[in-house]
Amino acid sequence: MNGALQGYNAIFLLLPVHVIIVHVEQGNLGGGMAQHISSKEIKPDIMDTQEDKLRKSLLIFAAAFMTFAVMLWLAIYWMMGLNFSSNVPLAYQAISVASLVYYMRTRNFEVLRFVQLTLFLFAPFIMQWSIGSSVTSSGVALWALLAPIGALVVSNWKESIPWFVAYIVLTAVSGFFDFYLGAGKTTGIPLNTIGLFFALNFAAMSSILYFLVRYFVIETEKIKSQLDQQHALLAEEQKKSERVLFNVLPSNIAERLKNNQGLIADGYADVTVMFADLVNFTQLTEQMSPEQMVGLLNTVFSGFDELSEKYGLEKIKTIGDAYMVVGGLSRERPDYAADMANMAIEMLEYVSKHPLLVKRDLGIHIGIATGPVVAGVIGTKRFIYDLWGDTVNIASRLTDDAKQGNILTDKLTFNRLRHDFLFEPPNVLNIKGKGEMTSYRLIGRAGQQASGNVPPLPLSDTTILG
Repeated sequence: MNGALQGYNAIFLLLPVHVIIVHVEQGNLGGGMAQHISSKEIKPDIMDTQEDKLRKSLLIFAAAFMTFAVMLWLAIYWMMGLNFSSNVPLAYQAISVASLVYYMRTRNFEVLRFVQLTLFLFAPFIMQWSIGSSVTSSGVALWALLAPIGALVVSNWKESIPWFVAYIVLTAVSGFFDFYLGAGKTTGIPLNTIGLFFALNFAAMSSILYFLVRYFVIETEKIKSQLDQQHALLAEEQKKSERVLFNVLPSNIAERLKNNQGLIADGYADVTVMFADLVNFTQLTEQMSPEQMVGLLNTVFSGFDELSEKYGLEKIKTIGDAYMVVGGLSRERPDYAADMANMAIEMLEYVSKHPLLVKRDLGIHIGIATGPVVAGVIGTKRFIYDLWGDTVNIASRLTDDAKQGNILTDKLTFNRLRHDFLFEPPNVLNIKGKGEMTSYRLIGRAGQQASGNVPPLPLSDTTILG
């Protein structure tokens, strides 16, 4: 009796170690206690996933539960006047605590898992054999089922197979011992006590399995809910990124970038390019604060953006106080030259009628050219989609030579538009890098009043129509 009591007291002293470890491993339950223990001992692995933390918590919980169960079982036997050796339970506790302390110091979960599952598997069978048979021990070997179930929960289904096979082999060996070696032997344990402990063993084992699986399912659902929330946030951020990408680049180019296409470079045989440059803006910047200057530019270019959307044209970029747009990249609107002319006319109207721009005496001059270009994405950070070629240079030079409120086009653009728009007679310009070139001033749509600050001109004398 004294030996059992001493063993029971020793086991009772080891129990708080398990409780502290479970308390710390849970993280949110550690609270103030965790602040008094070195961070080296309790700090979870930074790289642990939520699933890893769940598996560790479940194993330590199961170890603590087994400690409590062993202590309780010995206490019940002792209270009923049955004297059993406490060597096996005490050895179980010592090994279990040693593995947990080793884990706290090294964070080596693989060693802890192997030791605990080994204890779960062999300790119940050793207890059964020390008591007698599966009947006299009230089926205590049933506790060994915790080993394959635990391996399934804290590891994976493949690693649980050897533990389940070992459990079946040990159960078969135990049955062999009971049948051939235990026949006719008596242990002096009353049948009512055996029956009581059968019920206790089955109830306790069923309870621990239920609570382990229940805890696992609850925590898994929490993890799934968190993952769903993170996925929703990620999807929202992806949508924001895509919106930014589609605002910066033409839609077809943005799609190609999303699909991780390498170098993007395309040649277009025929597009219409327009530059619009603000007049008097440089002088205005000397009179405005940075906020006023940026606000004014935003007002102008936001209005131009709406017009480019209206006519299905692609804004390429803004360069200082200049605005560049192109038509014909997507071929969705075949009459892109007319769309460009309509946008240019409405840009003049927008600038001449907007109260803020009129107050600042702001104007624009526009150049339009049609022809081949090369387009592509350059850069890896803050990349830009840009156009290159003679057509781009011509449009830029026409803008430089256009007066405030004027729209100048090259000959190819004029030929595309002359049936539906009004033009002044051709004018020969000396274009830098090109020499002499014929240009045409677009003054309005056919049958409508001329655009900008230009009054309607007599068709019979100077205006070209069709």
